[in-house]
Amino acid sequence: MLAQKIILIALAGGLGTLSRYGLSGLVQRLTGAGFPWGTLAVNLLGCFVFGLVWSAGQGRLGLSAEARTVVLVGFMGAFTTMSTFVFETGGFLKDGQWLLGLGNILAQNLVGLTALFLGFSAGRGWG
Repeated sequence: MLAQKIILIALAGGLGTLSRYGLSGLVQRLTGAGFPWGTLAVNLLGCFVFGLVWSAGQGRLGLSAEARTVVLVGFMGAFTTMSTFVFETGGFLKDGQWLLGLGNILAQNLVGLTALFLGFSAGRGWG
C-alpha cells in the first residue's frame, strides 16, 4: 500500500510540474517579461486549488486522507509550494496565533532571500 501511495504521489508530482511549466510559460508569453506574471498566476491558482481541495475533501467530496495526500503533496507540491506556505500561515492567523503567522511570513521571505543570496555567494566560489 505504501509503494502504491508513493507511486501515485510521484505521478501526481510529474503532472504538477508539467502544469506549472505550461501555465507559467503561457502566462509569461502573454504578458511579457517585465514582471513574473507566470509565477504569480501559478502561486495564486495553487493557493485557490489547495483551499478548494482541502475544504471540499472534508465536506461533500469526502476525499480520503490518501487521496488528499496525493493531490496536495504530489500535484500541488510540484505545482507550487506557495500554496502550502499560505495554508500553514492562514492556519496560524485563523487560530489567532498572530506572532506565529507573522513569524512564518518573515522567516519564509526574509530568511529565504538571505539563503538565496548566500547560495549565490557560495555558487560563485565553485564556478
